[in-house]
Amino acid sequence: MTAILRNEARKLLPGSLALVGLFAFFSILYFSMYPEFAGDAEAMEGVVDAFPEGMMEFFGIEALDTIEGFISAELYSFFWVLLVGIYFAYSSAGTIAGDVESRKMDLTLSNPVSRENVLTQKAAAYAVPLAVLNVSVPVMVYVGSRLIDEPIDPVSIVMVHLLSVPYLLVCVGIGLLLSVTVGRERTAQVTALGAVFTLWMVDGVSNLDTDYEWLGYLTPSHYYSETDILVHQEYAFLDAAVLLLAFLLLYLTAAELFTRKDI
Repeated sequence: MTAILRNEARKLLPGSLALVGLFAFFSILYFSMYPEFAGDAEAMEGVVDAFPEGMMEFFGIEALDTIEGFISAELYSFFWVLLVGIYFAYSSAGTIAGDVESRKMDLTLSNPVSRENVLTQKAAAYAVPLAVLNVSVPVMVYVGSRLIDEPIDPVSIVMVHLLSVPYLLVCVGIGLLLSVTVGRERTAQVTALGAVFTLWMVDGVSNLDTDYEWLGYLTPSHYYSETDILVHQEYAFLDAAVLLLAFLLLYLTAAELFTRKDI
């Protein structure tokens, strides 16, 4: 029975395409800005100086004078890691909670399908936005860099998206866990949004020269560094494995709680 998977995938497609459109807009904006920005050393120095002390470390920004560092800072550090992560967590947080609240789950479970199967199909539907975003955005980035004669290594572009998949899956896992534990859809979604944002902020604080560096190890974004991939061509496969394990634990916990949940 794959009807749930197909239905959920169709619902996720419009949001995925909207995000692609958003990235297309910002890709055009930032790639058109870079040649003038890179050619004006005084302007570049002014931008760097404009950041409050510690903000470069907080956001993991470096090598702004290179196209890799510039795009990493402007396109990936905030829009991809935070906003796309929030999208995955927010939307997945409504999958179970929304159906339970609307009583649609009663109708679904009246069919010969287990709760584990329902959760699995809803989670599997996120292959659609993962595929749409991780195919279209790399093409935009590569084409944009070629158009301004500042080509970015295509392997680095592929890897920055491939290694983001485990991170985004953890965001899905956070949403699913909240979806089965929080009774109301809107509450689950807002909590998921706040959770991803808070974890991202904690990771940023841990990058600063403080006594709280250890807190970063508790955040998913700590295990995904777009700057290391694009600027230094460092591919942290072990960190990706940690994120995949975290997603598996979140999913299994959500599945166990969902099977025990009184709806």
